[in-house]
Amino acid sequence: MTSALKAKTLSVAIIGAGIGAEHLQAYLQLPESFRVQVVCDLDDRKASEISSPHGIAVSANLLDVMADPSIDLIDICLPPHLHFEVAVQALKAGKHVICEKPLVSSVSEADDLLRVLAQSGKQLFPVFQYRYGPATMQLQALIDNELAGRPFAASIETHWNRGADYYSVPWRGTYASEQGGAVLCHAIHNHDLLCRFFGPVKRVSAMTATRVNPIETEDCASISFEMLNGALASSSITLGAANDTTRLRFCFENLTVESGTTPYAPAIDNWVFTAREKESQPDIDRVVSAVKCEHFGYAGFFDAIAEALSGHTANIVSATEGRQSIELVSAVYQAAKEQRTVTLPLDTNSDFYHSLHPFSGEQS
Repeated sequence: MTSALKAKTLSVAIIGAGIGAEHLQAYLQLPESFRVQVVCDLDDRKASEISSPHGIAVSANLLDVMADPSIDLIDICLPPHLHFEVAVQALKAGKHVICEKPLVSSVSEADDLLRVLAQSGKQLFPVFQYRYGPATMQLQALIDNELAGRPFAASIETHWNRGADYYSVPWRGTYASEQGGAVLCHAIHNHDLLCRFFGPVKRVSAMTATRVNPIETEDCASISFEMLNGALASSSITLGAANDTTRLRFCFENLTVESGTTPYAPAIDNWVFTAREKESQPDIDRVVSAVKCEHFGYAGFFDAIAEALSGHTANIVSATEGRQSIELVSAVYQAAKEQRTVTLPLDTNSDFYHSLHPFSGEQS
């Protein structure tokens, strides 16, 4: 974002020094838009490791951080079960909020959070950094230039490797803290990309299993989606692959899109855009080659937020989209548990509206 667009440099507090370390590196790429003022974590040593090289303050007191009038934005990088409480606290303290995935722990919590947001006069941005990169910008440009056509079918692979070291962190792999497994915490970004380019989901069926690790939550899944526009998609998920691979394939009326295999930032990889009719390939190639991307991943995500908070039109992730991501995960879990196809939106009387795992005691 150029200084001509920037209303002010936003003062940021990062809450949680785990994934918060990656957030910090992205903020440092945008010094005209953001200044990280403090990293807050109960583990002073971990917070100091990422903040001290940059002269950033450390705090272990969340209440003090929330009460600081100089902080504009709270960036929540905590374990999932803490997201709702801290997001509400930040909004009520008059702060804008960025929140790592998953946004909250149920659709009912998401609706409660949206009500608090509406009363706060602030903005809330769920983290979906996979959206930001040259490849996704290229696909969006092709759609905007009417070169893609109707979406037909898509396939998604989230094939990663997670073992004992990963689950040695106490809060991982449990319903109480992590809230879910591979569907919620690993494939959620790829499902967001599916909805970003194919539109919202109408119906879902799913099977989940715990086959790789001795944990409560699922580490394998097979999911089928019917989109609202009639397109179909499938998602294959495992944490028992030999390496970490993300692969996306979108078939539109006029072109087929194939990603690379970069696991955590697929949009920075080289994607292949193939015209269904050969005579259209030069037009596709022209649009793709014209796309320029200055920032990607977390930096691209934060740059869009800076533009939005400056009052400019920006490609942000809305709070409503964060709610939709939780509703989709809830529908997947309901479909797997009840062994049936689930239609969206979820019934507010459903147990799965109020909890991602309403019967988790039975599954432990």
